[in-house]
Amino acid sequence: MKRVISFLLLLSLEGIAASTAPKPRTSDARKVIPLSKTEFAVVNADGSSKKVNLKGKDFIVVSLREKGADGAAYAIDRDGVLWWATAISSGAKGHETPSGIYHVLRKHRYYMSKAHPDPKGVNNMDFSLFFTNQGHAIHMGNTNAMSHGCIHVGEKGASSMFKWATSKTKIVVTREHYLPFVYYDLIKAGYRETKRTPAHIRAYLKTMKPIPPDQSRATPSSESKEGSQKDAY
Repeated sequence: MKRVISFLLLLSLEGIAASTAPKPRTSDARKVIPLSKTEFAVVNADGSSKKVNLKGKDFIVVSLREKGADGAAYAIDRDGVLWWATAISSGAKGHETPSGIYHVLRKHRYYMSKAHPDPKGVNNMDFSLFFTNQGHAIHMGNTNAMSHGCIHVGEKGASSMFKWATSKTKIVVTREHYLPFVYYDLIKAGYRETKRTPAHIRAYLKTMKPIPPDQSRATPSSESKEGSQKDAY
């Protein structure tokens, strides 16, 4: 695949459709804490945790559109190359997107929500990458509107990730910032903040402290506890 860096953080957001995934179950509650570009700590509700290293794998990191996170998605290939970054929106209050490490369960190029069909008969979940059995997906949608739990992405980002992703592609959903781990990659590729950069990203860039390559965060204290993880890694 030809690696062409395209940073939609610079572009105007596109209004396309409404998302449709249901409210996550309380059993899905867990924290995913980025430790480096490829390593994550998954902390379960009972405090048990484990590390997951995705080095050598294709994966997408979704840092949710919530306070304390980026409101962006990042596609990283098995060589550790960040090749796409895009602004997103995610689940509204009461319909929060569940955090965790998943994989692509199924793909649908054209899709109409069964729970919330568009009254005009227009597909409202095109380029869907479903990652939970409850219906959560990354798909083309209105990044200016919060969803029922899905991840809204503009048309270019949604189509590009859809074409690239396979059933082996991991999807990391976190309520933490991930931008510090890839900031130097963005700068190296020519990213610059502009007036079209979303306001929430511009605000975070003012206080963000980039993490140099090959440096990682401290492991959470709960790391010593043993625990199981239901998601497929």
